[in-house]
Amino acid sequence: MQRRARSPEAKLRRTEDLLDAARTLAASRGGVRHLTLAAVTEAADLHPSAVRRYFDSKEELLLELAERGWHEWSLLLTARLADARDLTPERTADAVAGTLAAQPPFCDLLTHVPLSLEGDVDIERARRFKTSSFTSYDAIVDTLTGAGTMTGAQVQDLITVALGLTANLWQISHPTPTLAALYAQNPRWEYVALDFEPRLTRLLRATATGLTAGGQSLSFRSCRARLRTSGVVRPAGPVPRG
Repeated sequence: MQRRARSPEAKLRRTEDLLDAARTLAASRGGVRHLTLAAVTEAADLHPSAVRRYFDSKEELLLELAERGWHEWSLLLTARLADARDLTPERTADAVAGTLAAQPPFCDLLTHVPLSLEGDVDIERARRFKTSSFTSYDAIVDTLTGAGTMTGAQVQDLITVALGLTANLWQISHPTPTLAALYAQNPRWEYVALDFEPRLTRLLRATATGLTAGGQSLSFRSCRARLRTSGVVRPAGPVPRG
């Protein structure tokens, strides 16, 4: 068991230890929904009461991971597209899908942020998250707009669709043990559920193509209608509101 941190450097290290432990446990347990503060604290080799010195709740700890995920996504896109110019809409979609898929914890957290995390912390912590995530969002839009042929409005719509699809598809493609057993019995359901990155890429490519058809930005429902007509999206299943 580690001693209580007293210096600013030691406190920062404890914070990083807790976040690293949360990432590792989420990966091994099948997602952030299975985390508890007690398990995270134990994995970080800290006293059970120590976590409250750094995070008031599990929601605050996970919101910190989500905030960092936004920043890391921005950095990944910037690095990937550093020398890119005049990307087609399809290649822009590839960059969005590929860099999202490279961040499993962030993909998982995209489901939970609007459902509970940002609403279950105090207003100042929520404000910091919004400020930081929107700064990263603006940088992502600027990067994609500068590297490709899509307009800023089209890129914003593409990101909106990407976030919604990722939040949904990530959970479907990482089933609980019960669902995994069910998919083993019915391979057709498994095929639909488990191809996260290929399906995300296909859908975002179709979305980007639809957004740029006619040189204007389309609504989410208009994009989905185009996808359905092309056979990329099946009519059955829940449809995100837009």
